[in-house]
Amino acid sequence: MSIRREFGSTGLEVSPLCLGGNVFGWTCDEQASFAVLDAYVEAGGNFIDTATVYSTWVPGNVGGESEAVIGRWLKARGNRADLVIATKVGYPGDPHMRAGLDRANIREGIEGSLNRLGIEQVDLYYAHKDDPATPLDETMGVLSELVDEGLVRTLAASNYSAGRLAEAIDVSDTHALARFEGYQPHFNLLERAELEGDAEEVCVREGLGVAPYFTLARGFLTGKYRQGQDLPATPRAGGIANEYLNDRGWALLSVLDEVAAAHGATPAQVSLAWLMQRPSISCAIASATSPAQVAEIMGDAPRLAGDDPGHLLTRPEPDARPGRGGRPGRDARPGPVARPNRGEPSKSGWTSSPKTGPGSPGRPR
Repeated sequence: MSIRREFGSTGLEVSPLCLGGNVFGWTCDEQASFAVLDAYVEAGGNFIDTATVYSTWVPGNVGGESEAVIGRWLKARGNRADLVIATKVGYPGDPHMRAGLDRANIREGIEGSLNRLGIEQVDLYYAHKDDPATPLDETMGVLSELVDEGLVRTLAASNYSAGRLAEAIDVSDTHALARFEGYQPHFNLLERAELEGDAEEVCVREGLGVAPYFTLARGFLTGKYRQGQDLPATPRAGGIANEYLNDRGWALLSVLDEVAAAHGATPAQVSLAWLMQRPSISCAIASATSPAQVAEIMGDAPRLAGDDPGHLLTRPEPDARPGRGGRPGRDARPGPVARPNRGEPSKSGWTSSPKTGPGSPGRPR
């Protein structure tokens, strides 16, 4: 069965777990990337996220590596029509690629992305990070042209403040331009400031689809980092040690273990379910480097979230949010899980459709 949820008010029907492509061409070579992509589609997934900047941080890479891997996989499998493809343009501070959201960079960016992906249209095109140096009417004007020309289906924003997101939408509405219809914030159980509050209010008011990234806190919320144990030899371990291996992180992980045990799930599945049951969130982005990891993140998280939205994990208490001095872990408690009938709409708005093959439901409209 393939679960689908509408991405905001875009008409795009997407799986509740979006596969992040940031690892392709980095910690996942081409053969492993193909295996991960195959496993994701076989598990019912249809939403793949990448960016032009992936993965310039790897020595010798120049950007676009992830898009190129996905493009070769799409060509080999012949399944483009079954999938929703998202990519991004304009991430600043990149020494290898043009940065910013001016006309020339956006035009160059979409041409490169379409060529590397081997497709004629990007389903969801993100402005990767706000560019205050470029007037919003220029940015939204050229992005709107891409929609008019059929190169892009839907526009979205990532890493924008609530104020700038609302301002960009207002510019589009004022000038009758295509507007942002999606938002991709950094958001997970440990890091909530970018979405909670004003940004979430803008998204709900404007009907934006929301797809958070770093949903598993770069692997910490999977439970693979444990107190008193040596760090695994992974590229991300150093950064995780600096940010999460502290009293707050260990306390939250302890609660995750408790909830996971109560529901016969893993910490990763509970972390994703907590996101998926939030009414403002359309889907969660998570990456994987093996079919086994795909099986875990595509496993019980949608079931748990869809079974009892809002009750699997309770809402955070105000003093438990980051930066407010709260005791970590108070915002996560086991809740009852009731099993819905498969194939019927759940309280979360998800629907199930029979799987007829990779990416079964056909290209969303």
